[in-house]
Amino acid sequence: MKVAYFDCRSGISGDMVLGALVDLGVDMRAIKKGLRQLDLAGYTIKTSKVKRGSICGAKVDVRVGRAEKKHRGYSQIKKMLERSGLPDGVKTRAVEIFTRIGRAEAEIHGITLDKVHFHEVGAVDSIVDIVGGLLGLELLNVGAVFASPLNTGEGTVLCDHGYLPVPAPATLKLLKGIPCYSDGAPAELTTPTGAAIIGAVARDFVSLPLMKISGSGYGAGDHVLDGRPNMLRIITGEMDGLPAARRPMIMIETNIDDMNPEFYEHIMEMLFDAGAADVFLTHIAMKKNRPAVKLSALAPMAERDRVTKILLSETSTFGVRFYEVERIVLNRERLSVKTPYGRVQVKVGRLNGSIVQFAPEYEECKRIAKKRKLPLKKVYADIVRIAGEEF
Repeated sequence: MKVAYFDCRSGISGDMVLGALVDLGVDMRAIKKGLRQLDLAGYTIKTSKVKRGSICGAKVDVRVGRAEKKHRGYSQIKKMLERSGLPDGVKTRAVEIFTRIGRAEAEIHGITLDKVHFHEVGAVDSIVDIVGGLLGLELLNVGAVFASPLNTGEGTVLCDHGYLPVPAPATLKLLKGIPCYSDGAPAELTTPTGAAIIGAVARDFVSLPLMKISGSGYGAGDHVLDGRPNMLRIITGEMDGLPAARRPMIMIETNIDDMNPEFYEHIMEMLFDAGAADVFLTHIAMKKNRPAVKLSALAPMAERDRVTKILLSETSTFGVRFYEVERIVLNRERLSVKTPYGRVQVKVGRLNGSIVQFAPEYEECKRIAKKRKLPLKKVYADIVRIAGEEF
């Protein structure tokens, strides 16, 4: 499996990601073509070769016309991404990244997500950095991304809110659960955009894993620092399959016997939006044999407080309980399978490189069945049979 390793000893930012991908050989023309799927205008992208210390790498600058230097709301950005013609994987991940940033901003300023208006992060250059970086990763065709711990830098940074400490408050929120440090560099090395991107795409934060190296690229940051090359390095290589991912998680539960059942759908949506990996209901019997529901939310450790707040404020419960669990998941990918209905996406689960589970995408089967006026179960069975023969 082809993998990418982000060496973040000089931090990470959106433009550094783009620069490193271009230096690796990703075609900037293909990235620009993908970016044209967005309803976004008034910007140009310039790529150049620069030196940071003794190392040469790529610097990507997004230049924005005066008319485009405006704030954008989270809802506006989300709608623009969802309506775009971007590949589904890029679209989904871009929405996830902006949602991460939006939640961080909302917590910092004490407002709701739909009231968030981005400043630097919502500007055109950051939209281009995030979407362009995701397009570049897709063009690189890697099966997994790993990263080193992040060097945050230190000192202060000037932004629309005035001078802020480094890491900036939003960056700190986005770094929850991510190993990071500062080695004393007097600059903002990890930006909110960079923290959100790597938090969304990295499988794990480790030293360079066992891999056969095939390439490397360097993306230059804005700061010129004494005694160090301010570069993000992306290393690509081959790995003999990936072990199943093991992640510490937290299970948060509450028993409810006095709430309108119509509310559950809304609450479950809120829990997923808050970062829960899974939410489910279990029918139980409580004291005096009253029928009730156990509402369970499986979430990353960093999202415990957010999930708990939703349960306490949106349900009728007076308390919750939680306990730590360990979650093991197969390495997932989507493969395209040729069928009599055209090419169909199939979800694949691998264990140590071998396929042990696969399933057709339900929505694609549903679309085919509706278009061809065929029973859904026939379409599903046909695709399972063909995929089984191919895998």
